[in-house]
Amino acid sequence: MRIEDHLRSLEEQLLDPAVRHNSELAASLLADDFIEFGSSGRVFNKASILEDLKNEPPRPASLLSDFSIREIAPNAVLATYKATRRNANGEPIGQSWRSSLWTNIDGRWQVTFHQGTPIPTPPGEAPSTQK
Repeated sequence: MRIEDHLRSLEEQLLDPAVRHNSELAASLLADDFIEFGSSGRVFNKASILEDLKNEPPRPASLLSDFSIREIAPNAVLATYKATRRNANGEPIGQSWRSSLWTNIDGRWQVTFHQGTPIPTPPGEAPSTQK
């Protein structure tokens, strides 16, 4: 499997509500020194994001688009993409640009840094799922 496909699969797992609510699965994808600058403006470490995910209200998985990667160093890859959040009916309700720094630690890819930046929706327009 190509590294781009593998990392996209890992990102999709992190967007999957079943993984997000399973602390063991989510923890396996996060490096011990993980840090996130969330689209909410909050800063998380591994322990705080796992606690937050346990209490996250159920919602459909976000859609991922515009995925690309860039090798930063041996065993370090930057992944960027657009995430579209959906409501319970599956309708888009918001978008954000996402970036994750993935590091190969002991033969396993884990995210060490993640940032989400909201994409403003013009008044009166529904969030777009187009690229």
